[in-house]
Amino acid sequence: MNKLKHWNTKLPKCMIAGSLVVALSTGPVFGTGIAMAAKPTIQNDSLLEADAAVHQLARYQVDAKLDEKKMTIHGTETVTYRNNTKDTLDNIVFHTFADANRSKDTQSGMFQNSNERMAKENPDKKPEDFLGGIDINNVKSLGQPLKFDNTNQALKVALGQALQPGQSITLELEFDVKIPYGSQRLSHYKNIINGAHWFPVLSVYNPADHTWDKTPYSTTFESDYYDSADYQVTMNVPADYQISMPGTLTVQDAEAGRKMVTATANNTREFVFFTSPDFKVESVTRDGLTIQYYYFDNQKDKKQIIDQYIDQAFKVINFFSEKYGKYPYPEFRIVESYVEGIAVEFSRMIQMGMIEGQPDISNHSAFVHEIAHQWFHALIGNNSEKESFLDEGFADFSMVYFYEKQGNPLNGFKVIQFDEVSLDSPLDASNDKVGDSPDAIFYKKGRQAIYELYRTLGEEKFDKLMQTYFDQYVYKNATIEGLLQVVENKAGKKVRDDWEADLRQPNYSLKSEYRLTADEEAAYMYEQFKSIYHSVFVQFPEVPSETMSRIIEKTLQGEPLTIILSDRLTSDKATKQQDQLLNQFQGFFQIAGIKPTIITERQVLKNKLKKELGDSNIIVIGKPDANGFVQALKSGIIKRADTVGFKWQEIMNKSNQSGAYIIKHPYNQNRLMLHYFWTGDQLSDQTEDPFMAKALESLNFSNHFYQYYVLNNTGKSSSEQKIENPYAKLFAE
Repeated sequence: MNKLKHWNTKLPKCMIAGSLVVALSTGPVFGTGIAMAAKPTIQNDSLLEADAAVHQLARYQVDAKLDEKKMTIHGTETVTYRNNTKDTLDNIVFHTFADANRSKDTQSGMFQNSNERMAKENPDKKPEDFLGGIDINNVKSLGQPLKFDNTNQALKVALGQALQPGQSITLELEFDVKIPYGSQRLSHYKNIINGAHWFPVLSVYNPADHTWDKTPYSTTFESDYYDSADYQVTMNVPADYQISMPGTLTVQDAEAGRKMVTATANNTREFVFFTSPDFKVESVTRDGLTIQYYYFDNQKDKKQIIDQYIDQAFKVINFFSEKYGKYPYPEFRIVESYVEGIAVEFSRMIQMGMIEGQPDISNHSAFVHEIAHQWFHALIGNNSEKESFLDEGFADFSMVYFYEKQGNPLNGFKVIQFDEVSLDSPLDASNDKVGDSPDAIFYKKGRQAIYELYRTLGEEKFDKLMQTYFDQYVYKNATIEGLLQVVENKAGKKVRDDWEADLRQPNYSLKSEYRLTADEEAAYMYEQFKSIYHSVFVQFPEVPSETMSRIIEKTLQGEPLTIILSDRLTSDKATKQQDQLLNQFQGFFQIAGIKPTIITERQVLKNKLKKELGDSNIIVIGKPDANGFVQALKSGIIKRADTVGFKWQEIMNKSNQSGAYIIKHPYNQNRLMLHYFWTGDQLSDQTEDPFMAKALESLNFSNHFYQYYVLNNTGKSSSEQKIENPYAKLFAE
């Protein structure tokens, strides 16, 4: 999984770099079984000897019907389970993660902001519409009812007879699911249904403590811990719906106006679906692999964008197949949806957010990260509640590894070499131990530790180690201890011991010899800012040239920038406020590698006014009649301001106003002039903090594209003109 992080200039530069490498309960009661009429017949191992290889995996046959009007699913499920443990079992446990939607408290917090926004946009929706759950109607074996209890997202089925090692049993379940409104993993919104965790799935048995995993789905991160299995799932859906599921898909007619789509997906970690009446599907086959993109045809040239994404997916899959182990499935699917700030991996498919504008596909790192999860989550599984490093750390390292070998310096190994601050939690920590820092621990520090192993071994030995790791754990669940044993077997005990200390001790930090120098860090940050600002404006070409954050983009592309201070301020407080704003800007510019010229004296201004300043982008600070640049070019400024709808004279003649506006330079239409102003002698106590915060916000690529804004005497916005940045709300969350 990849989640966009909040970005602002108050963060330490190390954290900025990390973010740049840069989406109705009807009151059912919990299931309670009925008394068992007779003991189930357990299949003897001798009868299954010929089919033993297949029975190493559980087999699911699910038949379900979607009611798209009521947003419910009715399903039946047949599960054949072979006891591959050394224990005698008297019960079996399934995860019923759909019940995470029983209450807001048990739903994933990752989607809380999105759901709150959806609630505001859809006032007809009640709080209960955002809830759902699964009812288990009955569980049987060979037609005989079994006792069961579905509590706290764990369905415990009493077998009524001991299941010996090597024996198998077939269970039959009937269930009903209520799909919540919103953006949870299982949800419906507008014209799409997201179907993750919608039917009971066997939990993982822990032979060490002789228990089934009953952990509820994480409210803060992920809990995708499953055994691989064989699936045959048939969904009855409206005939005009496109449905994406893992595996080979076949279609049959059903009753009038409906169809049945069957997916056969063997050796698969988890089974999800996405469906919509408005999906378009683009499909490309190369060298026996078919990649499909399910998308909404909602903007011009969308198909060309999808074609580029598919081409990138082939490059990524081929790279990881060569480095780690061949992608074994005949298909891979990508689904566009309304998730914001989050991209999510599933077996044989990934869920991406809505495409906006003209994305920079070659630098879309989340896309690469999610595909990497096919190796580190789907093929090599792990307990993502207890050892998230194994999937998120390796997926993030693999993302950077791909970019490095593509010759992409901004997203390659320099991303990792830009070391971040040390953190108390060790890399082998569980989700509940890292609090609100999973990104910093599992992703950023995790990929650094893997990079250190890569540098220790060298690329050839590292790749061979990873291929051994893949061969040993493909379709299985790995552990950190198991990975360390592979390291010891391939690289020796000293390498294992050193790397184990990196993973298990707190405050891990990348070795100094593998980090960037201070000069390299500064150059790297400059190139990162240059790339991302440029990418933003390429992606949104309709943004006007007179946009405040565009002055940063122009400066990063090599144009000069001059800051002109007012030299006739009438109070010490106003002077301090001007200095405070300048210091804020200089802190931001230092991080970005921007070195503006600063003019404080009027005589210097006069000497440079027509020549040097005519070729420079300008930031002006202060009251209009206190700033020499504004006074000298006042008539031209007023004319230019009128073209963006900023009523210069009207606003400047009002008392206690403040804000900013951007226009084309009065001397040069290819340069910009940005004025941060106040009309009183100084900013009031109520206005000062909002003014300072808004000034930084206006320059950020992660906020809206401002042309002007005006704050009243309380610091509240009284008027503004801006172009909405679709991604601004993601950074604000």
